[in-house]
Amino acid sequence: MSAHAELVLCLGFLWKLLFHLLFVCLLLFALLLLLILAVRLWLKSKRNTRFARTGRPAVGFFHPYCNAGGGGERVLWCAIRALQRSYPNVDIVVYTGDLGVSAHEIVDGARRRFNIVLPRSIDFVFLRLRLLVEPSLFPHFTLLGQSLGSIFLGWEALTEFVPDLYIDSMGYAFTLPLFRYLGGCSVCAYVHYPTISTDMLTVVRERNPRFNNPGYISDSLILSAFKMLYYCLFAVCYGMAGSCSELVMVNSSWTLQHILSLWHSSNRTNVVYPPCDVSAFLDVPLEEDGDQKCHSIVSIGQFRPEKDHQLQIKAFRKVLDRREEAGGGREALKLVLIGGCRNQEDEDRVLKLRGLCQEQGVADRVEFKLNIPFEELKRELSQATIGLHTMWNEHFGIGVVECMAAGKVILAHKSGGPQLDIVVPFEGGQTGFLADGEYSYAEAIEQILNLTPASRLQIRRNARQSVARFSDQEFEVSLLAAMEQLMSALER
Repeated sequence: MSAHAELVLCLGFLWKLLFHLLFVCLLLFALLLLLILAVRLWLKSKRNTRFARTGRPAVGFFHPYCNAGGGGERVLWCAIRALQRSYPNVDIVVYTGDLGVSAHEIVDGARRRFNIVLPRSIDFVFLRLRLLVEPSLFPHFTLLGQSLGSIFLGWEALTEFVPDLYIDSMGYAFTLPLFRYLGGCSVCAYVHYPTISTDMLTVVRERNPRFNNPGYISDSLILSAFKMLYYCLFAVCYGMAGSCSELVMVNSSWTLQHILSLWHSSNRTNVVYPPCDVSAFLDVPLEEDGDQKCHSIVSIGQFRPEKDHQLQIKAFRKVLDRREEAGGGREALKLVLIGGCRNQEDEDRVLKLRGLCQEQGVADRVEFKLNIPFEELKRELSQATIGLHTMWNEHFGIGVVECMAAGKVILAHKSGGPQLDIVVPFEGGQTGFLADGEYSYAEAIEQILNLTPASRLQIRRNARQSVARFSDQEFEVSLLAAMEQLMSALER
């Protein structure tokens, strides 16, 4: 056989092979499409059956940790209360993974923690697969692992109950296409913090060590390049998932910037500041503090690595050293670290912070207040001069707002929500201070303490008046305005 004949035979064989592969791919695609259509019809029939039984549309909130006591949970319960007040003919369902408590205990917990009483009862769908979104399950590639896990958890939620409107209120963006394209639901999201941000990409690209970019990665060019590729691919997938949302609500200007760059949803994204219980702190008296013999600096925040309590302790050490050099004495100043410990990891972190205090020689001037009741928190704030916050790129900063509502001179990180939304001038007056490093924080603390009592009092007054825009009432108005179109469509 000639070479030409062999070439023709070989090309013919390759063409047949390619044709069969193409046929198989088309067949598999058609089967997949039919499966998706069948699932969608099945889920639609479940929703129609439910609607025929109740005659009422339903809104489902996806919040697997709804029984926790953080700011995200306060947003959840305030949102539910607002919708119940304005739309009495709409049922509310919460998807949760809190299997160890009853529905009554969850609602009662919201009442006790946040003083939020719902106008009427709501339903819960208890999810068994919440373990799939636990970060401890994914020591490496945590973002990818949790996101894939959220898809399985979302599938469990969708098959248990098909709502008319689905709201992701906890940041699981990969559930949005599931509910929209398989469940046929309207979908929206309230974003507290983007799963990945352009700042995270910058940290990896510039090889800066952070709590989420450990030294062994930032020190390695190869590992940094691999992580950069991983982050970029994940960011693309995250953006595609988020772009499925018909309405996006974000909690701050900082979050808005990142979501717009990733989700490309500028025509349907609104800033809805989270509800802060500012009224609870308004009875803390506003008086000049010139007669105080000891000024206290109070920090409020969970003992998590991103809160950067180490920075607070090191900056405090520098302030004490400066005051000793100036003959001011250590006894005139103390640092009070107030926060919650969620688990053993947090408790171990507190032990390390206590050890750092010993190393820095400030253990006698630093107090730790763990999981204290609200009344004790208010008492500490009423006695404090400065409210301290050191988290880099805090998405909002409820603790910052609470300190300002209590009439404290706030000193927060020069980034994120505190810089863009909270510690900003009010009617031309200063509302607080911003800093971004040990020396910067130490200098700011010295500057605050060197102000006259009358000057501090004016800043505190400005701060308290400025935080009225973060009240429960303002949150409800903004939320209902953003959701009006989607909610009106449900009632038609």
